Amino acid sequence: MVNLQDWVGREECAEDVITPRLVREFSAALDRDDASLLGIHWCLAPAAVGTATLGPDGHPARGDFLPPVELPRRMWAGGALTFHDDLQPGDAITRRSRIAAVRHKHGRTGELCFVAVDHEIHTERGLAIIERQDIVYREAASGPAELAVPAPGHEPQWRQQMQAGPVLLFRYSALTFNGHRIHYDRPYATQVEHYPGLVVHGPLQATWLLSFAAQCGGQRPSSFTFRGLSPLIDSEPFSLNARPAEDGLELWVQTDTGIRTMQALAAF
Repeated sequence: MVNLQDWVGREECAEDVITPRLVREFSAALDRDDASLLGIHWCLAPAAVGTATLGPDGHPARGDFLPPVELPRRMWAGGALTFHDDLQPGDAITRRSRIAAVRHKHGRTGELCFVAVDHEIHTERGLAIIERQDIVYREAASGPAELAVPAPGHEPQWRQQMQAGPVLLFRYSALTFNGHRIHYDRPYATQVEHYPGLVVHGPLQATWLLSFAAQCGGQRPSSFTFRGLSPLIDSEPFSLNARPAEDGLELWVQTDTGIRTMQALAAF
């Protein structure tokens, strides 16, 4: 862990353009019929490395920008967004990223390593989005994970029923150039990482909740925080849920069996 701390403060810069094709494909994959680009920043400037340099899970090999954490399972744990401007079709964006923290701990499921990354996304008009991205690395699974227990919670004021199939997961992986095999390679997901099926992307769930917050609140949130609670599997029917909170909306993704897979807060 002493060596991993050397990565704190490391920076990188990436550039991209919100092309008409990306807008069309983003809207088509998510079945959007409006002009909202909320969440499209997760499709911009992905790490594009050669196939030969990928790890066995389909992720780029570690030790370049992200620290070389030896724990094999990498997941998006959550994050926070602050919006200063809306991204628009045709925008040329610059994303400046910095490793903010590396923390090691032991949890109920074993050894964990959390890496926090700060991003700033700029357009020609100036700062558009500030993001904190939380990544968690975990030990390899030796067998099926314990089933999550439904937790009691408040009833939503708004609910939208959803379903995420393998075609959607494949298309979103393509949009984000995400090679992580748990999202499209069912034998790998079930036999190697011991999930019950394909895993729905964390940013995809966050995109749904972010758009749902804008729909329920009547405007784009000024800030949005979210945290993954449990894997969402492609065969599970689920819903987006929202209720008023003190400063905005409390939102969550919940399976029809009562398992919350992601929770969020949106402020306006």
